[in-house]
Amino acid sequence: MLERFCATRVRPICFSLSFPCRIRYISKCASCLMDHENLLPSGRSLANFRLCSVSGYTTELLDIHAEEPKLHVLFIPGNPGVASFYKDFVESLYELLGGSVSVTAIGHVSHTKKNWEHGRLFSLQDQIDHKIDFIQHELKNIDAPILLVGHSIGAYISMEMFRRSPDKVIYYVGLYPFLALNSESRKQTTIGKISASPILCAALSSIVAFLGLLPRWASGFIVSNSLGKSWSSTAVEALCSHLLKYHTIRNVLYMAMTEFTRLSEPLDWVFMREKRSQIAFLFGVDDHWGPLQMLEEISKHAPDVALSIEREGHSHAFCCTEAGSLWVAQHVANLIKNQISSAD
Repeated sequence: MLERFCATRVRPICFSLSFPCRIRYISKCASCLMDHENLLPSGRSLANFRLCSVSGYTTELLDIHAEEPKLHVLFIPGNPGVASFYKDFVESLYELLGGSVSVTAIGHVSHTKKNWEHGRLFSLQDQIDHKIDFIQHELKNIDAPILLVGHSIGAYISMEMFRRSPDKVIYYVGLYPFLALNSESRKQTTIGKISASPILCAALSSIVAFLGLLPRWASGFIVSNSLGKSWSSTAVEALCSHLLKYHTIRNVLYMAMTEFTRLSEPLDWVFMREKRSQIAFLFGVDDHWGPLQMLEEISKHAPDVALSIEREGHSHAFCCTEAGSLWVAQHVANLIKNQISSAD
């Protein structure tokens, strides 16, 4: 979603899949294209939005709790790390699992509706530490095992959480994962240059914040007819309420700058091989944040990791459409059901 603010053309990435691996090529079929009402009950449970203090920072949470949960799914968003973007996904996942699993989406520090942290900037490492503290303090007393799901850079954060809390986490799912820099992506290059310039960051944040001063109907109209023509009402509302803020965009860009520095380092392939039976990834066909080149790398260095490719035409920002949210929720639900059945 960050690229929506820094849009430029990007050259397609072309390569062959030459390494043997466990890959599920998900193609269009009757079962994939069934109507939404055939997948979900008509009376869908609603996620609860609440504030929580984590590491002393005001944190936005979106969750639904099962009465007797078999698992607790902890979802880590991408960048922007606004939990509200994933409302449709969280609610769909809960219903698809029959209300047997609790689901919590945790937002990033200062990617919030209000400027709780008074303009302080938080790095990728700060966000990782924040999420680990959430597990260690807020989830320490739950009986259900934890399953991590991360989107984009959230997949990287979740992997770091898994590495540092291996006894608490039983499974990991990375969705459209941003795990390493893509030298072929002009969009990443552009965003990297903008995020590295304090002057450009301040200027862009000021422009975006100006839109936030408009009446909600006006900003909603602009978003719906420009960035969000195909977006769901949930995504448009999340953007208008959270992203049209100076403190949020500054943190989005600052976090992006630290991402580009951190992701130039190699992945921990040893850990991924050790936990290969507890790791799954979903990649998109044309996703410069999580290109199929990364799928090749994973299949080469950790060949038994479960890999899937989504070919239904949903974008990296799947959470911005109802169809994308439902499709990905169905995919994750199937992985979780398999995990539950194997544990029984």
